[in-house]
Amino acid sequence: MDTENKETKSEELEISTENRPQGGIEGVPFPDFPDVESTQAATEPQPTEVEIHEEALSTPHDDFDWSIDKRNVTVYNSSEREKYDEVYDKTFKQINDGEMVSGTVVAMTKTDVVINIGFKSDGLVGLNEFRDIPNLKVGDEVEVMVAEKEDKDGNLHLSRKQARTTRAWEKIVEMHKTGEIVTGLVTSKTKGGLIVDVFGMETFLPGSQIDVKPVTDYDQFVGKTMEFKVVKINEAIKNAVVSHKALIESDIEQQRAEIIGKLEKGQVLEGTIKNITDFGAFLDLGGLDGLLYITDISWGRINHPGEVLKLDQKLNVVVLDFDDDKKRISLGLKQLTPHPWDTLPENIKEGEIVKGKVVNIEDYGAFLEIYPGVEGLVHVSEITWANTPINAKEFFKLGDEYEAKIVTLSKEDRKMSLSIKQMTEDPWNTIETQYPEGSKHKGLVKNITPYGVFVELSPGIGGMIHISDLSWLKRFNNPNEYTKVGETIDVIIMSIDKENRKLQLGHKQIEEDPWNSLEETFPVGSIHEGTVTRRDDKGATVQLPYGLEGFAPARHLRREDEKIIGLDEIAPFMVIEFDRNDKKIILSHSRIWEKEKADEKNAQLNEKRAEVESTKKAVKTIQSKVEKTTLGDLGVLADLKKKMDKEAPAEEAKAKTEEVVAEAPEAPVAKKAAPAKKKKAEEAKPEAEKEAEETLAQTPPPPANEPGQIETKAKTAKKEAKADEPKEDDEA
Repeated sequence: MDTENKETKSEELEISTENRPQGGIEGVPFPDFPDVESTQAATEPQPTEVEIHEEALSTPHDDFDWSIDKRNVTVYNSSEREKYDEVYDKTFKQINDGEMVSGTVVAMTKTDVVINIGFKSDGLVGLNEFRDIPNLKVGDEVEVMVAEKEDKDGNLHLSRKQARTTRAWEKIVEMHKTGEIVTGLVTSKTKGGLIVDVFGMETFLPGSQIDVKPVTDYDQFVGKTMEFKVVKINEAIKNAVVSHKALIESDIEQQRAEIIGKLEKGQVLEGTIKNITDFGAFLDLGGLDGLLYITDISWGRINHPGEVLKLDQKLNVVVLDFDDDKKRISLGLKQLTPHPWDTLPENIKEGEIVKGKVVNIEDYGAFLEIYPGVEGLVHVSEITWANTPINAKEFFKLGDEYEAKIVTLSKEDRKMSLSIKQMTEDPWNTIETQYPEGSKHKGLVKNITPYGVFVELSPGIGGMIHISDLSWLKRFNNPNEYTKVGETIDVIIMSIDKENRKLQLGHKQIEEDPWNSLEETFPVGSIHEGTVTRRDDKGATVQLPYGLEGFAPARHLRREDEKIIGLDEIAPFMVIEFDRNDKKIILSHSRIWEKEKADEKNAQLNEKRAEVESTKKAVKTIQSKVEKTTLGDLGVLADLKKKMDKEAPAEEAKAKTEEVVAEAPEAPVAKKAAPAKKKKAEEAKPEAEKEAEETLAQTPPPPANEPGQIETKAKTAKKEAKADEPKEDDEA
C-alpha cells in the first residue's frame, strides 16, 4: 500500500514539473532549479503524517526541526536565494509620476492606444495625441510620460502630449542658448501675431517679428513651414517667443555693410517705398533703408508725401547725406531735376501780370505758386488800397487762385513780391469828388474793434466810425452791441485825410441831434416811467421813452419801503439834472416819495395858518363893533392891539419861511396843491366872520357902568385866538 502511494506521488511530481510554465510574468522564464536535489527529494521515501506527528511528540521542543513540513520543500542556501531574488526583482519595473518612459504599442482601438511600459499593467493614451504620427501601428516604440502611476481603480495613466511638450521645451531652451535656427509650422492666427508649432509645442510669433516690412495680412502665413529663431523664453510658464524677422535682419546686416562701404554723396540709387509718413517716405535700397524727407520730394509745396508717392513704388533717388555710425541715409528726389528758378521763362519780369494758387498763408501775407517751385509773396499791404488792417488768414484760402502784378523779382535770391491792389487804379486819387465831406453813403462792416467800426465804402476805400458816433441817445460798451461784421450801415463823411488814406465816418450825424428838443420833454422836476436795463455799484441805467437813456445814482434807487429797485424793474423816475452838452440825464426815484411827504406836511401847516388868520380877523371885527364907552376900555383894547401887533411880524416871518419851503423847485406838486388849500382857507374866512358877527349881534351892548365886561370879552377872544394858533411842535 505504501509502495503504491509513493509511486503515485512520484508520477504527480513529474507531471507537475513537466507542465510547469516556462515563463514568469509575460514570458519571463523561471529560474533553473538543480536537478539533483529535486530528484533526491522526489525519490526519497516521504514520512507519513502519523510518523511525523509521533516524531514531533517524542522530540523535545527545543530540539524540534521547524523546517519540517508536510509538503514537498526545496531547500536553498543563502547565495542561491540571493541569486534567485535578484532574478525575480528584474521582472518588475519601478516608475514614478512625471517620469519619461518608453513603451511599446500592444493594441489600438478607435479612440485609444494601449502601451506596455513594463509595469504591472498597461496604460491607455488617447489616439488624438498621435496626430503627428499618422502611420502608427502595433509594435512601434513611443515615448510617454507617467501622468498617474495608479489611480483609485488601479489604472495606469500615460500622456504622450506631455512627453512631447517636455522634450520640446528642453530642445527650445537649448536652441535659445545656442542661437540655432528652428523650423516650425504656423498653425493659427491670434491677437497681435501667429501661433507656431515648434517640436510639438506652441510658441508665439509677434506680428512685428514676421518680416522687416510691416505686415497687415496674417492669414497668408497660416499653414506655412518657416524658419525661426528663439528670441525669448519664460521658464515659469514655459512660454517661448520666436522671430522670423531676426533671420532676415541678419542677412540684411551683411548687405547693409556692403552698401554703406560703397556709398557716396550724390550717388543715384534705386529704391522701393516701404512706408509713408507725414514727414516723408522710407525707401528700401536693397537691404538698407533711407529717408526721403517731404521737402526733398518736389520743388513745389506738398501737404503730404502721399500726394505724389505710393507704397511699393520704385524710383531713383540721390544720396544727400549718410551717417556711418547711425546708419542713416538722407535721400532726395527733386534734386534729380533742375531748380525751377533756373529755368524761369523770360516773360516773367517786373510789371507783368501772373496767376497763381495760394499754397501758404502767414500773418504777414500769402504765397502764390506761379510755377511748381516758384512762389511770390503778396504782403497784407498789397491786398487793397484801403488803410484798414486786413487779416491775411481771413482774406485768403488755401487753393484759391488770384491774379497779381509782379512788383519785384530777384532770380539770384529766388524771391518775388506780388501786388493785388495794383491791378486797379488808386481810388484815393479822386476821393474828394467821389466821397466829398458831408455826403451820405452805405457801407459794409468789415471789422469791429472795442473803439469803433471799420466800414468799406468801395474796394480800397473805407473809414472808421468811432463808438461815440453810433447813436445820439445810447452809450455802448462795445460796437458789437449795435452792429455785426457783414452788415450794411449808413454813414456820413465827416472828414478826409488823403495823405494818410483815412476817412472819418459818422452814423448818428445822419439824423438831427434830438437833445435840442428833449429838454422840453424831460425838464428838471418832471416824472417819467423807466425800466432799469443795467446795474452796478455806482447806479443804474434807465431806459426812458423815445429811446432815451438816463442814469440813476445808487442812493436814488431806494423805494419808500427801503428796498432797492432791481434789474428789469419798471418804476417812476424824476429828472433832477438835464445836461444837453454832455448828453446826460440824472434821474431819481427816491426824490418822488420824499417830495410827496414834504408836500403833505406843508399842506397841514398852511391849513393851520389859515385858521389862525381867520381867528385874528374875527377878533378884529368884534373889536371894531364893540362900543368904546370908557377910557379904561379903550386902554385895554389899545394894549391888546399892541400885543397882537408885536406877534404879527413873527407870524408873518414864519409864514414866509414856510412859503419858501413850499415853493422850492424840488416840489412842483406842492405848488399845485397850495392854491387849492389857500382857496379853501379863504372860503372858510367869511363863514368865521359871519359866525362872529351873529354872536356879536345876539350879545346886548354892555351897560355904561360895566366897563370890565368889554375887557373880559376881549381877553376871552384873545385866549381863543391863541388856542387856535398851531403849536410849535406841529409847525416843526
